[in-house]
Amino acid sequence: LKKDEVSHKPVRRREAPDNPELEAPATILTAGARRWIPRGRDLLRHMKPCLAPCPEPCPVFFDCALKPETTSLIQPPAKSKKVIGHIMETDFLRLSGRTILVFGVANKKSVAYAAARDLEECGARVIYAVRNREVRDKVEKLLPDRPILECDVQSDEELENLAANLEKITPELDGIVHSIAFADYSQGVQPFEKTVKRDFLQAMDISCYSLMNIVNRLKSFLTEDAAIVTISISATRLAADNYGYMAPIKAALNSSVAFLAKSLGKGSGCRVNAVGAGLLKTASSAGIPGYVDSYLFAEKVIPRGYALRTEEVADVVTYLLSPRSSGINGQVLTVDAGMELNFFDPEIVRSAVSEK
Repeated sequence: LKKDEVSHKPVRRREAPDNPELEAPATILTAGARRWIPRGRDLLRHMKPCLAPCPEPCPVFFDCALKPETTSLIQPPAKSKKVIGHIMETDFLRLSGRTILVFGVANKKSVAYAAARDLEECGARVIYAVRNREVRDKVEKLLPDRPILECDVQSDEELENLAANLEKITPELDGIVHSIAFADYSQGVQPFEKTVKRDFLQAMDISCYSLMNIVNRLKSFLTEDAAIVTISISATRLAADNYGYMAPIKAALNSSVAFLAKSLGKGSGCRVNAVGAGLLKTASSAGIPGYVDSYLFAEKVIPRGYALRTEEVADVVTYLLSPRSSGINGQVLTVDAGMELNFFDPEIVRSAVSEK
């Protein structure tokens, strides 16, 4: 039956007691419309009253599976994760209780921090791995009372120590976030062929090889359906002079994702994916020569008219770590708010031509 079809005496939705924020508008539903389940805007309108305790059979959701004196979205029935007629199950991403190791948190602007915050909000247990004691002191102030381990991924010895210390905290890992990258831009923008070998190999070691090395050292911790996510870039073939040799290194990272996914996925549900992020306003990107101009240009190119947010990248990382993404493996998911679609936007073309 539709919402406005009346077959019995109308029943008003109950008011949420002693909480003005949960007060429901006087929308009238009918006791006869027992199979009507709110959708779209109606779903949102019906969300608030169902956050309050149910002292009696719910007059809003007639198929409510909850018993009296329970709280709908916060305490679902013990025998079922889903509650018919309600918004969704409480742990939609199924991350609650899972243990995730996050590399790369340095400050509030980092992708790793945003992803870790999402994971904690979803009920996951997050363990943090940072480069050294200096970074650890900063992160401890940012994230007090969390398990934080030190590990310089360039050192095999420190990776071994990480595994030993990790074993004291947890016997297994359901996921790993690899959000580590480094390049020495101290010489400024140089022609690509003048890339210094030492700088290139150091960047490759930290930004790409570390993923393989971490997985190898921690493989025994991974559960059967563990998920590993690394942070890449949205366009490795877009030859931005100021980004230089890091683009080929990120391309190598993307290829490594495919090989790791195949190797780890044999006979298990373990997955490896990458998020190809567009230009972000992070502390690490500030070290790239001329990055501010590139960021402002990206903001003009993106169809919606404003830049990609770190939280948007983190949301995709969280999804890829969840069992809800179990069918995605060995992929690089581009998250750039449509930037790559719009380089030949008429306004941008006219602006470039008019400057000449």
